[in-house]
Amino acid sequence: MKSYITVGDLLQRKHFEDIEVLAGEEGLIRPVKWVHIVEVTNIRKLLRGGEFILSTCALLHDNKELFLSVVEQLIEVRASGLCIELGTYTTHIPEEVIELCNIHQFPLLIFHHEVPFVEITQDIHALLINRQYQMISELESYTQELNKKLLTFGHTKEILQFTKEYLQIQVMIVFNNQEVQFPTDVKENEKKRFLHIIHNEIHHGTDLAPQTMTKVPIHILGDTYAELYLIAENRTLTEFDHLILDRTATALAQLLLRELYVEEKKRIEESEWLTGWLDGEHNEDAIHDYLAYHSPKIKPKGAVVCQFKLESLFDYSMLDITYFNLYVRAFFEPQGFTLFSIEKKHTITFIFINERNTSTWKARIKEGIQRLEKSEIKMANQKIPFVLGVGKFVTQLSHVHDSYLTSLETIRIHDRLTVPSQSHFYDDLHIFRLISLLNKYINLQEIVMEYLEPVLTYDDMYNGKLLETLKTYLACNGSKQETAKRLFIVRQTLYHRIEKLERLLGDDFLHHEKRLAIEFMILSHEFLLSSQQKKKGVTYFSSNEGKM
Repeated sequence: MKSYITVGDLLQRKHFEDIEVLAGEEGLIRPVKWVHIVEVTNIRKLLRGGEFILSTCALLHDNKELFLSVVEQLIEVRASGLCIELGTYTTHIPEEVIELCNIHQFPLLIFHHEVPFVEITQDIHALLINRQYQMISELESYTQELNKKLLTFGHTKEILQFTKEYLQIQVMIVFNNQEVQFPTDVKENEKKRFLHIIHNEIHHGTDLAPQTMTKVPIHILGDTYAELYLIAENRTLTEFDHLILDRTATALAQLLLRELYVEEKKRIEESEWLTGWLDGEHNEDAIHDYLAYHSPKIKPKGAVVCQFKLESLFDYSMLDITYFNLYVRAFFEPQGFTLFSIEKKHTITFIFINERNTSTWKARIKEGIQRLEKSEIKMANQKIPFVLGVGKFVTQLSHVHDSYLTSLETIRIHDRLTVPSQSHFYDDLHIFRLISLLNKYINLQEIVMEYLEPVLTYDDMYNGKLLETLKTYLACNGSKQETAKRLFIVRQTLYHRIEKLERLLGDDFLHHEKRLAIEFMILSHEFLLSSQQKKKGVTYFSSNEGKM
């Protein structure tokens, strides 16, 4: 459909039979958005582009400089053309004006006799309004036809071909991984030419020429998955082209989401093999064979396992879990990882195959976590509370089992901390890893009581808050002023508490070795206390859950 009216189309209307095209004949293809009668000389701020101007030039009085100024303003604001009635106020057009219009392909039309401007504007406005109604009708027809074809189309290229044939201009998709898709009938030499244009726009910041090329994002799950381009080489892009582009981008998003959903369901069905991988049952060759079959383009550079512990997977449908997986992929795959997922009890486990520099894997996962925490992910119509544990990075894929075990340990440690850790990484838990390990093989409670029993007993009997004071005092490196400030107490109260601590722990409790032991025991006490409260049914969530 030709959704726009050009200056050349107006020449076929009533009152334009005897008009003369004095200059800018090549610009007769310019689209006309509206018609204005203008009799002022300062018009730059009055127009928005696409206006066809009717004028008697009454204020110019054959002033060449003023005439040039008016035409320059019209060209600058991208007016469609200028139509002048000669005779009454203007008797001739300066050669400089004609030359300027020819240079810029700006149509300059001449009426050699008096014409009814009011009738002309009424006729053209009626034509434009009717074309707008026709455009809306055509847009709805296109959308309905496209929605029908979505039921049978199996590939995005088919949508691109449909849109190209409809608009008769080139259309293409550029995905985030720089893959480009064209309609099915585009030849190789044409692809190279268009790829050069797109490459300059993406990598060199070349501004798009809005009259000949435009793009819109294709959004999937709240993120930009690709961009859809239109390139018109033989005409100017119109409002209708932009509307069609928006509708096409929506349809492509639906098709791509459907493809991603099908892929995700297929991945879930492959969970048995992945379970064996997590359990350490496959050797390096078997793993590489599996990856070569399922992801032939992948070039592994190590791996890491990430655990997402949800409050209860049983509260969510299979559709909810699938969409959660899609969200995770949308945030982490652009960071240079290929993901494999499997559900195990209350967790969704992801194997992240690294494809970039191994020195940056942690920073890239942090970036994905930050985006995930800021997103509005919902399952069963509610925000999803989760605890995240990232295992240690392994360079050999057959050692993924080690990363899996450390990710589980990260979750276990997070669950036992009274104050949630600010890091999701096993590598960052440091002393808590040691506490957890000791708790497995020795009676850690007995050692804790050996150091802290006098303080704990005093707090139980007198509600003295000595343990809190001790912890803060050590954290402030023995600064009494800073400790009082953090505890919101006066210095005299602090001095009294420190004297109590010295009597209970010994006046050498700040000496280096004893201080280290006491700090370690305080952390161990909190770790053990949290474990006891868990058994009694008291739940502490990750800091994520306060953010979600």
